[in-house]
Amino acid sequence: MGRGKVELKRIENKINRQVTFAKRRNGLLKKAYELSVLCDAEVALIIFSSRGKLYEFCSSPSMHKTLEKYERCSYGTLQANHQSAKETQASYEEYIKLKEKHEALQHLQRQFFGEDLGRLGLEELEQLETQLGSSLGQVRSLKTRNQLDKLSELQRKEEMLLEANNILSMKLEEINAARRSHPWAAEEQNITYSNQPAHSEGSFGHLHSNGTLHFGHNPGVTAHERTVATSEQDVHSLIPGWML
Repeated sequence: MGRGKVELKRIENKINRQVTFAKRRNGLLKKAYELSVLCDAEVALIIFSSRGKLYEFCSSPSMHKTLEKYERCSYGTLQANHQSAKETQASYEEYIKLKEKHEALQHLQRQFFGEDLGRLGLEELEQLETQLGSSLGQVRSLKTRNQLDKLSELQRKEEMLLEANNILSMKLEEINAARRSHPWAAEEQNITYSNQPAHSEGSFGHLHSNGTLHFGHNPGVTAHERTVATSEQDVHSLIPGWML
């Protein structure tokens, strides 16, 4: 017959309990050793008897190093989880505060627009009126400052245009003064282009009879003499050469 199922409960008989503890302790230590050898695992086993006596097994040379490794793997994860839970809680609390602040600002904005004023008392209405007056003053001040800035910019552009206009006027006056100081240059140019003789037989005859050509300006000849000479040239240019 096979062994019956052993009921797992505390053994009341002290002697039987000690015998069972010794047998199972040795078997557990043996299994720990076999596991470390067969599977190349790092195994540490700690057993305290009912009287507080210590029994241990460690596959590594130092039980202390194995326990430190266990603490880093176990308690480090717990601390990380705990810290993550704290951060989550802090983030949620911050979210609640921001949400409340957002709702308060929305309510205040509606009051600025003249909504939800029925539940406000006299003191709160006066405070709201003061805030609106202060805001209106700031808006007007900013508007005035912007207008002054634009006006200053326009004045600066006006000064630049006036300066450019003055420079152009001075240049125009210089040109007119130069023309007034040398009128003979303009008259000579007009005479040269307006009184050239026609290319006809009489013209060539007059040139041959004259015999001498004068180029350039003669300082000894006055304006009246130049006019008379020009008139004589015009008359001779109209008479054929055989009549001269």
